[in-house]
Amino acid sequence: MLPKHQLDRINALAKKAKTEGLTLAEQKEQIELRKKYIENFRFGMRNTIEGLKIVDDQNNDVTPEKLKQIQQEKGLHNR
Repeated sequence: MLPKHQLDRINALAKKAKTEGLTLAEQKEQIELRKKYIENFRFGMRNTIEGLKIVDDQNNDVTPEKLKQIQQEKGLHNR
């Protein structure tokens, strides 16, 4: 997750863009901050998905093989 001051800045730039418009420097800053936000979001989502263990109603592990392989490489779930 991005630091609070960066999230606040993203929101401030978005609000300013809607009301009065942004300067070129602010537009570049907004693009960079959004890039960082998306990278952090994807990193967190990837970690969450890679940590999943999927089981069916009978408690059988039905995690896809590709995910099991990733988990094994990372040492997750003792696979």
